[in-house]
Amino acid sequence: MTDPEPAAPDDPAATKASLSAAFPWVITSLIAVHACMSVTRVAASLWVLREGHGEMAVGLLLSLFALAPIVLALWAGRLADRHGFHRPVGLGVCMAGAGALVAWGSMQLWAIALSGLLSGGAVAVAAVAIQREAGLMASGPSELKKVFSWVALGPALSNAIAPILTGLLIDHAGFRWAFALAVLLPPLAWLIARQVPRHTPPPQTMAARQRPAWDLLKLQSLRRLLFVNIILSACWDAHSFVVPVVGHAKGLSASSIGLVLASFAVAATGVRLAIVRWGEAVEELRALRWAMGLAMLMLAVYAWLPGTPGLMLGSALLGVALGSVQPMVLSMLHRVTPHDAHGQALGLRMLMINAATVGMPAGFGLLAAATIHAAPMWLMAGLLGGAQWLARGIRIKA
Repeated sequence: MTDPEPAAPDDPAATKASLSAAFPWVITSLIAVHACMSVTRVAASLWVLREGHGEMAVGLLLSLFALAPIVLALWAGRLADRHGFHRPVGLGVCMAGAGALVAWGSMQLWAIALSGLLSGGAVAVAAVAIQREAGLMASGPSELKKVFSWVALGPALSNAIAPILTGLLIDHAGFRWAFALAVLLPPLAWLIARQVPRHTPPPQTMAARQRPAWDLLKLQSLRRLLFVNIILSACWDAHSFVVPVVGHAKGLSASSIGLVLASFAVAATGVRLAIVRWGEAVEELRALRWAMGLAMLMLAVYAWLPGTPGLMLGSALLGVALGSVQPMVLSMLHRVTPHDAHGQALGLRMLMINAATVGMPAGFGLLAAATIHAAPMWLMAGLLGGAQWLARGIRIKA
């Protein structure tokens, strides 16, 4: 794959105008890359359960989706700061395509595990560049919230559509057809990404090039924001883990489990659309703390929700709470970090989230196997109570 030809020396106003016109392509490229990972994750989880490997194996498998980003995230942030959009996205597309092909071509446990590594890494590399590119299109705090609401809609839309399609394909055609769908998505993502005009990122200062990304943690507000984001992301993982396990234990079909997962994603999509429409009236930190409170309540009561309709309702309310978080976090992150370090800050966020995600599903599997299926959700409800204290110390520049 080759990058589009670079444009003439950049005029800032012309660059912003061309980027704004290309914004829909940026979002749809993210949807396609993320959908590949989402299809692979749902199909792989259900395949492992069908083969009788148990809850612990599901937890370990889901951990693999977060392992590659730990290694790649900081590098991806520097790559995005230096080279912009196309090079990281192209690399992500190649990784996602290779992972999907491995799973489709060899329906064995090692192939499924390798596919999880590659598709998880692909999303990390591509998403950092996409988030950075989107941030360039905003000219103020209100626009940042709207832009990142659209960015957050990418994963939400892929999570809304992919589980349903994957479940239907598994029920009516088999697992290999579900993985075949994942194979088709990376080439589509690259065709879309090619529509985004290439521009040269502003040159970094020597200090920015030499500064380790870890130095950004000296910023107290960024440090607190990242820790809160880790806990909220782990709540998302707890939901993703518990739903297939509980659904399988209750004898739900793959299609029903897909509907429960999709209800979460549809609700997350709806709340992000609301932020796009009424973003000016939303104060980021206050909205974040309200979302944490609602998520804590729903995680605590989820175990008692009855049947598929009850699980769908609970997942939808969790989707409203957790779905509102990412636009707020990304907007605040851009306001508490230096402009020439946005890629590194996004990479640091990606690394920390995925470092926690590697351990969380395996820990959820151990906890669920040793106690009851809903225990991971109760654990995260308790952690959210403590995260409220961290959130109070975040200070956002006007």
